[in-house]
Amino acid sequence: MAPLVQHIVVVLLIAIPLTKAVLDAHYYDKTCPQAESIIFQTLRNASLYDRKVPARILRMFFHDCFIRGCDASILLDSTPGNKAEKDGPPNISVRSFYVIDDAKTNLESACPHTVSCADIIAVAARDVVAMSGGPHWNVLKGRKDGRVSIANETIDLPAPSSNSTQLIQSFAKRGLGVKDLVALSGGHTLGFSHCSSFEARLRNFSSLHEVDPTLNTEFAENLKKKCPKHHTDSNAGQFLDSTASTFDNEYYKRVIAGKGVFASDQALYGDHRTKWIVESFARDQALFFSEFASSMVRLGNVGVNEHGEVRTKCRVVN
Repeated sequence: MAPLVQHIVVVLLIAIPLTKAVLDAHYYDKTCPQAESIIFQTLRNASLYDRKVPARILRMFFHDCFIRGCDASILLDSTPGNKAEKDGPPNISVRSFYVIDDAKTNLESACPHTVSCADIIAVAARDVVAMSGGPHWNVLKGRKDGRVSIANETIDLPAPSSNSTQLIQSFAKRGLGVKDLVALSGGHTLGFSHCSSFEARLRNFSSLHEVDPTLNTEFAENLKKKCPKHHTDSNAGQFLDSTASTFDNEYYKRVIAGKGVFASDQALYGDHRTKWIVESFARDQALFFSEFASSMVRLGNVGVNEHGEVRTKCRVVN
């Protein structure tokens, strides 16, 4: 019975956010006052060198917090005895871990053994949004780094093929509401998707439809050209909105026009529980920015680990 009890406890910890965690925007004011400046400079330099960095860091934060909470478990490397989250199927395309490594190296030089890797990701996610033209918010800090990372658990990440009910349930397990779902989906305003995440919508979609009927017809044809049958180009794909390096509300306008790249994007406009929020964010970018910032703070509170460690190197436990 003991293993079963342990399993139930782990599931509860994953499913229920620790909303009473004592996080504080001023957590490092005395111990490492330059922490946020160091992280920002590292992110800025990396983004100037590689314009894909902002989207990758934002996605890294989502994927970290959705599995075991915001504990930097996504950063841990696999070992001979354990396949870690970053090597789980949904995370194979998560890149730019080196940026977090660089920030950590700089922080260890300035303030040894002080700033957690989990906090670095949270601050970095805010910085890449703000650098891309999006909102700026105060990041609550004080997370500790987890010591467990299991590739198989990434099956719990929302899939690009998810329908609205699956998405709502997935977010609810983490204490996040319908408005959080729609606002955080707006993070797709930054980034790019490979064909594998959406090409099932383009051919043999169902017994009734060759192509997903929620896709704009012209847009579907363009996607087919970018992702031809039996293509071998592993880099082929589509930007998630037409201003993919600028954080704005264009994503919602495209979803309304039937140009959501993922089925999960388009599903938000096909459900009365989410459609009105998509429409309100498409009309009012300031509203979207405000709600996105609030939802990012709530996401950053999911499953916070206060009893872990501060890793010296983000890729390995101490």
